[in-house]
Amino acid sequence: MNLKSVLYLPTRYFPAISGAEFYLQRMAEIFTSKYQYKIDIFTSNAIDFKALRDPNGKIIRKEKKQFEIVNNLKINRYSIKHNVSIEQKIRKIKTIPGYKSLNLSNECLNKFLKNGPYLEELIDYFFKSENLKYALIHTTFFPYFNLIISLILGKFMKIPIVLTPFFHFSNPRYLDPSLLEVIRKFDLLITCTNLEKKFLMNKIGIVENKIKVIPMGVDYKKFENHHKNNIKDYSLKENLFRKGEKQFKMVLFCGYKNYEKGALSILKAIPYILEKITKIYFVFIGPSTMAYNRELSKISKLKNVRIINLTPDNLTGYFDKKKIAAFKEADIYLMPSRSDAFGIAYLEAWAAEKPVIGANIGATPEVIRDNVDGFLVEFDNPIDIAEKVIRLLKYKKLRKKLGSAGKLKVKQNYTWKIIAEQTHKIYQDLIYKYEK
Repeated sequence: MNLKSVLYLPTRYFPAISGAEFYLQRMAEIFTSKYQYKIDIFTSNAIDFKALRDPNGKIIRKEKKQFEIVNNLKINRYSIKHNVSIEQKIRKIKTIPGYKSLNLSNECLNKFLKNGPYLEELIDYFFKSENLKYALIHTTFFPYFNLIISLILGKFMKIPIVLTPFFHFSNPRYLDPSLLEVIRKFDLLITCTNLEKKFLMNKIGIVENKIKVIPMGVDYKKFENHHKNNIKDYSLKENLFRKGEKQFKMVLFCGYKNYEKGALSILKAIPYILEKITKIYFVFIGPSTMAYNRELSKISKLKNVRIINLTPDNLTGYFDKKKIAAFKEADIYLMPSRSDAFGIAYLEAWAAEKPVIGANIGATPEVIRDNVDGFLVEFDNPIDIAEKVIRLLKYKKLRKKLGSAGKLKVKQNYTWKIIAEQTHKIYQDLIYKYEK
């Protein structure tokens, strides 16, 4: 067996965009090019989260170039079966060799199946194949059904199974005891922070030697070398700010525009900010939600409100030049989220030498050093958010000090090259342990 033959089973893959997807994408690309791994990627055809369990969600079509190839890597995408009853799905899973040995409750299986994605053709492909030869499986994103597929396959092939859960332990939805059954079944968990590790140990009972802490990364040079591009072509200030307002301040948010990420809290903070600072633009990049759109329609009616709203449809991907330009041009990066196991966007902001504001909840207090490279605010507290934004916008030296500290931290500790090197060592240690 090739000790560098690894199976990746992410929930979704690019052009689906979130930190969990990007994490496995960059690992696959670096491992293939630098460490000569053979990475096989099997995933769903979902682009948005809705598609994981709803036929009206957004999917990538087979005719699209990125359906099969992304950055020279082959992607095996399978359609999600929505027209199969939950009872039929349960019967199907229970017939698979190896499932019974997991000892999962019916409630656990039921809830994971409802979360999706249910990939019946992928299941059939794997369990009808006679030449499955992998040294390790790596999956991600609790609590979606690809985790259970990974566990069944790992037991079937008798190989180690690694999970990077991105466990949002400050979100009550993730603390369902029946969902937590699955976490305990993996050979190794990779957490992004020590706070996540401690939670899994103290609240779920995972033993310490089954958890390794490896943070997220950033392509630092993409931001450092941005000046080499023709900035005016991608500048938000040049192309989207109103005439005569290019010197206005800019506050940036990048992520899902929902309550969990803090986008709604930012909108609610805008009236308080405008009481002190009126020459300001708020830029939101990411997929919209109905709740965000409702709040946006109310805030947009206020006097002096300037909001630029960009979605992934306006961008070309993670390294879109308009997105990088937005980070470089912003005065503050603001994402007061409670649903981040780490937050790649904070690293992107620091790579662009910008101060950040995050919520003092979950794993974020370990990522952001309060008053050193950013500020922490109370989650969903518009007044606290407004006060921190106003303070940073008023003091340029403070913005520079915090942004510079973040940039140095990223350069020394949080590049994807560093993260891949640490993960490579974990893979090989685990594979050799199983081979003995």
